[in-house]
Amino acid sequence: MDWFTLTLLCAFSLATADAYTKKHLSHCRGMEMVLARFFIPGILLAPLIYLFPLPQVSVEFWAWIVLLVPLELLAMFLYTLAIRDSPLYQTLPFLAFTPVFNIFTAWAILDEQVTLDGAVGIISIVIGAYYLNINSLYQTNRLNWLAPFTAIVKQKGSRRMLMVAIIYSFTSVGGKAAMSYVGAMNFAAFYIPLVGISALLLVVTVEPKRVLVFVHKPGWHLFIGILFTIMLVTHFLALSKVEAAYMVAVKRSSMIFGILYGAWMFHEKGLLKNSVSATLMVVGVTLIVLR
Repeated sequence: MDWFTLTLLCAFSLATADAYTKKHLSHCRGMEMVLARFFIPGILLAPLIYLFPLPQVSVEFWAWIVLLVPLELLAMFLYTLAIRDSPLYQTLPFLAFTPVFNIFTAWAILDEQVTLDGAVGIISIVIGAYYLNINSLYQTNRLNWLAPFTAIVKQKGSRRMLMVAIIYSFTSVGGKAAMSYVGAMNFAAFYIPLVGISALLLVVTVEPKRVLVFVHKPGWHLFIGILFTIMLVTHFLALSKVEAAYMVAVKRSSMIFGILYGAWMFHEKGLLKNSVSATLMVVGVTLIVLR
């Protein structure tokens, strides 16, 4: 299977997992949903460690792991709360800001300059986010040009997903650094089960009874876990076939799939406007990551 097909399957699996998490796990608390998203894939992918064993690594690798795992759990905690409590069209598109934040962190840390394509990409993402909240342009019959931006901050789901985008801008850099010590598949075979076990240990330590979450709707927990596993496997397989920039650009089409799910499963309104906004943001991501 070529990288493009694998990446589309990755994006579709992610969007489907999001939609069914919102539909069938909305009764769960934040850490319970994190457990559902990480523990089952961790168990299913644990045998890969025998195919791709972890080589001898340096202290720097373990330092990255210590930093990445809690950030990964925090990001998924905010992510699942966002899609649980807010419409999908108000949350998923804001993941497009991850490469925007990456540009600024790269400038601050590495003194990398923004290219023309990168600048146009940022503008495209901002326009998409603005248009997504265009309905708030008029407040009490008065024109307020800043209202679509302030609406992003006021909406809990959008605000949470922006925080996720910020965290992912750091974990993407850290993950790339950690993978440089061991290789992509070796990293995936070790890292995903580790995050799953960490999620379980955190729940057991803080609220042990929450581990029983799998007793309720076990079939849906397993289904969502399998979808997330497919997403992870296709993610790393695609990365092994093509440069990461191309893969990330196509993977962000998951926000369009998510908006379609929102209209179909939850009757979210404004499908055309939301789709146009998401498309602008995908174009912006593509321009940034391919700059």
